[in-house]
Amino acid sequence: MKRNVRTLAIFLLGAAALVLGTRARADEFSIARIYIEYNESGNDLGFHVTLDGEDWTRLQIYDPNGTKIADLTAKGGYKNLGLTELFFEGAEPNLAEFPLEELLALFPEGEYTFIGKTADGGQLISTSTLSHNVPAGPSPLSTAVSPSCNGDTIVVSWPSVEDPAAILPDGDINVVEYQVIVEKFQVTVPASITSVTVPEEFYQSLAPGVHDFEVLAIDVSGNQTITEGTFVTE
Repeated sequence: MKRNVRTLAIFLLGAAALVLGTRARADEFSIARIYIEYNESGNDLGFHVTLDGEDWTRLQIYDPNGTKIADLTAKGGYKNLGLTELFFEGAEPNLAEFPLEELLALFPEGEYTFIGKTADGGQLISTSTLSHNVPAGPSPLSTAVSPSCNGDTIVVSWPSVEDPAAILPDGDINVVEYQVIVEKFQVTVPASITSVTVPEEFYQSLAPGVHDFEVLAIDVSGNQTITEGTFVTE
C-alpha cells in the first residue's frame, strides 16, 4: 500500500509538471478541503470542496486512486487576472434513492490532491484527506424566547454531539465546532458551546411567521451534519 501511495504521489507531481510547466518549487493553496455534508433531517449527503489560493487560472483535483474528479480553467478576463476563492457543492442525493455504499464508493477515503496554475505561471499543490467519519446531527433542537434590553430575542440550544451518524455507526467522531444558521444570520462556535443567542436586532427584523434554522455539528475531519428546525415569530 505504501508503495502504491508513493507511486501515485510521483505520478501526480509529474502530472503537475506537465500541466503547469517547470518551476523550482510549488506553493500551496491557503485552503484546500474536500468533506462530507450530511443532512440528517433530509437524509441526503454530498461531497463539497472549499479552496483559496492566489490568482489561480487552472485547477485539477485527483482522488486517492489518481482519478481526476475536477478540472477547471479560467477564461476571458479571469484568464489573465486569475481566481482566488472557490466553493462548490456536489449534488446531494437522498439516501433512500441512492444507496450510501455506492455514493461513498464514488469518493473513497484517502488523500485528494489539488493542483493549480497561477496567472503568473506559478504552481499550487495541496492535499486534503477525506474521511467517511460523519457525526450525528445535533438533536433534539430547542428554541426559547428570551427578553433582551430592547425587546425579545431567541436562544437556540442543542445537546453535545459525541456519536457517529446512524448511517455510518462505526465512525470515530470528534466534534470540534457547531454552526448555527438562522436565515441570513450565521455563527460558528467551539464544541464547548451548545447554545446561541440570536442578536436581538436580527430577531426583531424577522417578519411574523415560521422561520427555518439549522445547527451543524462539525467533526475534526471537516465532515459536518445538519439538523433542521423551525420557530415562530409573532
